[in-house]
Parts: sequence; structure tokens; C-alpha cells
Amino acid sequence: MTSSNTSINTPIPYDPSRFSQCRILVIGDLMIDEYLWGDVDRISPEAPVQIVEVNREEYTLGGAGNVIHNLVVLGAQVSVVSVVGAGQDGNVLADMVKKLNVNTGGIIQDPHRPTTRKTRIIASNQHVLRIDRETRKEISDNTYELIVKSLENQIPQTDMVLVSDYGKGTLTRPLLSKLVDICKKNKKMIIVDPKGLDFTKYSGVTLITPNKKEASLASNVEISDEHSLFKAATLLFEKVEMENLLITCGKDGMVLFEKNASPYRIHTEAKQVFDVSGAGDTVLAVLGLALATGATFPQAASLANTAAGIVVGKIGTATVTQKELASALTPNDQRISLKYKEISELKTLISELRKNGKRIVLTNGCFDLLHQGHIKLLSESKRLGDILIIAIDDDLSVRKLKGPGRPIINQNNRVRILSALDTVDYVVVFSSDELLNLIDIIRPDILTKGSNYTTQEVYGRRLVEKHGGAVRLIHFTEDVSSSTIINSIKNSIS
Repeated sequence: MTSSNTSINTPIPYDPSRFSQCRILVIGDLMIDEYLWGDVDRISPEAPVQIVEVNREEYTLGGAGNVIHNLVVLGAQVSVVSVVGAGQDGNVLADMVKKLNVNTGGIIQDPHRPTTRKTRIIASNQHVLRIDRETRKEISDNTYELIVKSLENQIPQTDMVLVSDYGKGTLTRPLLSKLVDICKKNKKMIIVDPKGLDFTKYSGVTLITPNKKEASLASNVEISDEHSLFKAATLLFEKVEMENLLITCGKDGMVLFEKNASPYRIHTEAKQVFDVSGAGDTVLAVLGLALATGATFPQAASLANTAAGIVVGKIGTATVTQKELASALTPNDQRISLKYKEISELKTLISELRKNGKRIVLTNGCFDLLHQGHIKLLSESKRLGDILIIAIDDDLSVRKLKGPGRPIINQNNRVRILSALDTVDYVVVFSSDELLNLIDIIRPDILTKGSNYTTQEVYGRRLVEKHGGAVRLIHFTEDVSSSTIINSIKNSIS
């Protein structure tokens, strides 16, 4: 490996229709992420601990399940090989995977193992406790034989194999060795998201994708700069038989190391980072899809880096959609902001925000010709919560409300302008008759309007209050509106 570092801006081939033709096999540790939400208003008489009165619960796929979810969202055909318990949790998990239209024939139910379940208790918008039910005991000989049989049957019809290791005992050294043998026999690539200090158990794979901390621990090199990063990579190549190594470096992007080639550094765009949960799962999924469609390793890494940059800008463990990936690859002057969400995307978004205890503020309007009153409305609205969602009327609705010649600025450009403001987290476009449905989906903690309204006049107030929210009026000291400004400009021209 040479010591020079090449900064790249490799063109990325991205065709979502080709993703739908990819057959990806995921092998790894499946788990259930359980979320319990409740309220705390008293202390237990039995011990000095809080009593959480649970009022809502949710189950989502964790571990390798998040890799599967990412692949499905991007349109791939997915098969899974894993082991779960034989009880209720195992049945629930298998059903959750099956609902994604995934081939679950490779999920083995072992009556002697528990299904991994991580329960997070969130009370009064605070994450107060996590309870783990799991084992790290290696799979039995019988389970090993069943998994191998499934791999031998499925891999010949697979385009790519992804290994998602969470250290729960599924991916033993003998199983990984057998997996490598089967893949080499069928000329299939294997990409591994690793776990643990000993990467030698992955010997023979195509690519390993540790983050910087994992690479540091596995190489026993403290990575503090570029030199130590390259030293760690060199040692890992000496220890582990692998073709490629991709070390993810958070806000500093990624570095791809290929045998007998200079390292490739892929820089990330500077952006706000909400949560890195699941970013490695997204990288693994997108790498696999890109390579399966014929991308080079630098191209695949660049695409995965772009996808990771999207998901860390979301709350909680997240996926990236085809639309978001396509938008991120579009030149800036043609791009609709990633803050823009379709109404159909809101349910999942709101669920993630609630899961992380976020207080949601909603405001709505035309926002045609942004002025100082709008800026005050948005800045004051943001101070009332954690997340500010702006709902803007579509062009047809604005025309009906304001008359011919409006809007002055079309809805796409209004989205771009509002998205450029730091106070704004998400923007959604709606038609006049969709506002109540929008409120019902978002269920904001606060709905804001300008003080040119009274609380009683605010449309949707009763629905907001029905869901436990409130309406707040933002006081304007000056009488200013887009219509006044536009009419003034027209009069001065005439």
C-alpha cells in the first residue's frame, strides 16, 4: 500500500431501476428494537424510583434488520439468513421481516436461544432506561448446519452477500469460513460490517467496513491523524486476508484502501448531524447495491458516503430513499432540498421524531415573497420546540387564496428558500383541503400563526387541541405582509 492519499470526486452511476434488479442476501444478527413511551408523575412507594405509566409502544427492526430495511426502501430483492428464538419474540421478528416482502426462508428458529430485544423506555421526552434481552452464545451445531444448507441453496441465485455482525453469536468463525468458501465457489462478493477486536475471522471477504474506532481497536493503533489511519489500515491488511478496506471517519468522510493502490479519500459535505445511529447499516446496504450494479469500489464508496450523509441528518436509526439519494446527487442549482418531505413520508418521520422525544412545532402559510414578519414567525416558532415543520400552500391553493398573478414565487422555489433557513427542519407542500389531514398526521405539540389571527380563528385549532397540542400566536410589531409588499411594487411600477 502506498502512503499517498488521493482525494477523489468520482462520478457516481446511480439508476434506481437497476437497484430493483439486485438480489441481495443479508446474513447477520436480527433483533427487535422496542420503544415504550409514557409519563412520570410520581415515585414508587417500594423504592426511590420513578413510575412510568406506559401509554404507547412500538416495535422496529434492529441490527441486520436495519440493513434489510435500507435495501428494501431502495428497491432491492432481499433474502435473509439468521437465527432467532422460537417464542413469541421470534415470531414477531419473523413477521416484521416478512412484511417487508423479504425472503425469510433462511431464518432459523432455535428454541434454545432468545430473540434479541432491546427495550428503550422514554418518559416525559427523556430516555430513562434500556433493557437488553439477548445472548452472545455461539449457535449450536444443528443451527450451523441449517444455516449452511440455506446459504448453499440461496447464494448461487444471489448477486451480493452482506454480513451484518452485531456480536450476538450468529456469525461464528466456522460459519464465516464456510460462507467464504461458498461465495468463492459461486464467484460472489462479500461485504462485512464487522464487530469485535479480531477481524481475522473475516479472512477471505471482499470488503470490510469498520468505523474509525473499530479499526483502531482491531489494529491496536490509536487513530488520531492521517498517518495513524494509514498505519492501522496497513496492519489490518497484514492480519486479515481481504481485498479491500473502507474505514468510515464520521464528519471526515471515508477512506477506501485497495491492495496495491493509493488510498482514496472521500470527503463528506458539511451538514448538521442529528444522529449517527444506523449509518453503518446504510453504508453496507448502499455499497452492496452499487457494486452489484457494476460500480467500481471508489464509485460505490462515494455513493455510500452520500447516503450516510443523508441518514445522519435524520433523527434515530434511519433509511435513505431513492428520492433522497437522487436529490443529493443532483447539481445544487437543480436540487430540491432534502428538508422537503412528501405528505406520504410524514408518518415515518413523525414516528422517529416522537421515538426520540422531540417536541414538534408546525406553522403553515403561503410564504410567497419572504419578509421580516416571516423570519420572526419562524425564529419564534423554533424556540417553542425541537423540530419546526413548515407547511406551505401549493401554487393552485395560493392562486385561489390570493388571486390571479400569485404566487410570485412557485412552490419549488419557496421550498428551496425556506429550506435554506437554519430555523427550518422540514418543509411540506399541501393543498387547501389537506390541512386537517396534515395536522392529524403530524399532531404537533404547538401550531403557530401570526398575531394577525386570533386563537379562535386559527384553522385546525380544535384538532390540534384534541391531540393534546396548543396554538400559539407570534406577535408582530409591524403591519407587514407579502400582499402589501407585492401591491406596493406593482403601484410603483405603474
